[in-house]
Amino acid sequence: MTKLLSLRSTRASWIDGLREEQAAAALQVLGIAGFALLTALGAQFSARVYLWEVPITLQTLAVYGSGLFLGARNGLLAQLLYLSLGLFVPVYAGDGTGVAYFAGAASAGYLLAYPFAAAVVGFLSKRWKTLAGSTVAMLAGSALLFTVGVSWLHYAADHASWWTSIDRGWLRFVVIDLAKIIAVAVVYSGVRGLFPAEDA
Repeated sequence: MTKLLSLRSTRASWIDGLREEQAAAALQVLGIAGFALLTALGAQFSARVYLWEVPITLQTLAVYGSGLFLGARNGLLAQLLYLSLGLFVPVYAGDGTGVAYFAGAASAGYLLAYPFAAAVVGFLSKRWKTLAGSTVAMLAGSALLFTVGVSWLHYAADHASWWTSIDRGWLRFVVIDLAKIIAVAVVYSGVRGLFPAEDA
């Protein structure tokens, strides 16, 4: 039980090398571009399902995953690349591109928080590599993501109270987000286990 709840792991994995700055440049570029594209794909899947002003998408799977697999710096860069693509190509959830999208979307705060959420996940999971550790790291990234998202939503949607914003922008997504976090943590932990460092 103690091992399951441990945040740190002494077991090294080849996957950890992808997070290091000295990793091959080609691998880093592929990782950044790959997670940016995964975020874009997540935006298109179920992009038309809305709980009030905020859409249900699979984007956060890629946001959290980019932090875990790529680390803080490259996870942040992957999400910045995604946001940059959206300035020219319709890769955001719903309709619209560019600065105009942010001006009109009540959920734009979540998008702007993606790079920072990925960076937090990447920073914390540098040492917290176990199933429990990566889960806690993603919970911290989720807290930042929803804090920024709900704050933006409150003013953009002109809600009468903060409780309305918290309800519509966070509480209705808690179960969905927890399911995503658990899914990503299980995948990450499994992948690390499949590629131990001694086999690299």
